Amino acid sequence: MKKRALIVCLCLVLVFPLTAEKTRLNNNLEEGLATISGMDVYGYCRTMAEPRFAGRHTGHEGYTAAAEWAAALFKSWGLRPISSEEGYLQAYLSPYVIVNKAEMSLEVGGKTIPLKPGPDFLPLLFSDSGDGTAELVFAGWGISAPELGYDDYTGIDVKGRFVVCFRGTPDPREQGFIKHDHHRFRMQTAKDRGALGLFYIYDSPLANPNGDWIAGFTPAILSEKTADLFLAEKDIKSADLRNELRKTKKPGSFHLSSKARFIVDATPHPEGTGYNVVGYVEGSDPELKKECLVIGGHFDHCGQHMGVLYPGANDNASGSAVVMEIGQAFASLKEKPKRSVIFVLFGGEEMGLQGSTYFADHVPTQFTKTAAMFNFDMVGEGDGAGCGLGPEPKELKEMLEKADESVGILRNTRFFRGVGVRGSDYAPFYNKGIPCVSFSSNGPHLFYHLPGDTIYRINPDVMADISRLAFLAAYYLANL
Repeated sequence: MKKRALIVCLCLVLVFPLTAEKTRLNNNLEEGLATISGMDVYGYCRTMAEPRFAGRHTGHEGYTAAAEWAAALFKSWGLRPISSEEGYLQAYLSPYVIVNKAEMSLEVGGKTIPLKPGPDFLPLLFSDSGDGTAELVFAGWGISAPELGYDDYTGIDVKGRFVVCFRGTPDPREQGFIKHDHHRFRMQTAKDRGALGLFYIYDSPLANPNGDWIAGFTPAILSEKTADLFLAEKDIKSADLRNELRKTKKPGSFHLSSKARFIVDATPHPEGTGYNVVGYVEGSDPELKKECLVIGGHFDHCGQHMGVLYPGANDNASGSAVVMEIGQAFASLKEKPKRSVIFVLFGGEEMGLQGSTYFADHVPTQFTKTAAMFNFDMVGEGDGAGCGLGPEPKELKEMLEKADESVGILRNTRFFRGVGVRGSDYAPFYNKGIPCVSFSSNGPHLFYHLPGDTIYRINPDVMADISRLAFLAAYYLANL
């Protein structure tokens, strides 16, 4: 009986192999893969997160120093510069703000409650300087959209007061609300109505430089715990208030008797210059080399404010390090793919996709078509990879799956349904109809936009495997 069972098992193994046969790689690809090292990609990530680069706030001298460091590596690997005039640095205007210090206190029920920067509140990192004491007015989602029959400002007067609201929209399915959910649009709406500033209610405060400096306007983020202090006069918790707005999809604004004092010392830099770091490998086909595959990730983070460094190791030194590792691997290939491959470290993602938008509109003139775009954002934590991609062309998903046969890091894929207001650097390309893939790791990404996003949370192995996956998929696509 045991002998018969053994024979049956052997037959099953012959018919149904235990593992699928991996795609056989040629010597050229094997040699390229051999250059990818977990410790190398970890080293790039660690360097970017060092204090000397001051959190890589686009426009700041710390960011510029980091960009020059990366450009020197691109040159040492033999990547080509975008032009003799620009070299490896594509410049664009990028105004920015540094917040030097901030204080806030609440006046609730006759008591003054001091708040701590960090756990209780944070100024938005595009605030003007100011010192104001004013009543609070709750304004729902902070949206005025009469064209959609919706206005959170109906029945309230915010002039000379601080607006308090949630981030989001009354109906996420209504595309018309998308523009109103941009920080810039919401801030300007409040300013136009005479508000001194706008305070978001978040679960907990985080750093955010994604907005425009507005003279005389001081915006901030409050924790739910902080908001509950003044919402107590209405006998409601902020979480319950948010849920009620989502349920009714109607404005629910009201005045509060509580006041806030908000003091900000900030330095605007309207003359700031941002840089995309760009290098490329020229394709081997005389005609197809005019087409390019863009491999990119954002190089910037939130900077250093109020004496606090935001290192941005996972967001997004990790993604930039992977782009660099793939660039070095392509540069080492003896046989280059048919199409050219461009490697871009984008500036200004945290400030509203500035660098990727500029690059998508100013692709180097030697290229007549962008065949596809690979994006990497927060790929340093966890033990697996996921990606979003467009449904067309179908070869995009096929190449990813083929590449993963040799790596085994891809846990899930999903198709894009649009970019909304929270997209990463693939968005400007996606909006131009260019096929895109955006990679991320499976996290848990616990210290998003917080000082705890340090190198100590980074896994070199997941970054190396994502580098290998994308290197192979990019090579296959560039050779189609």
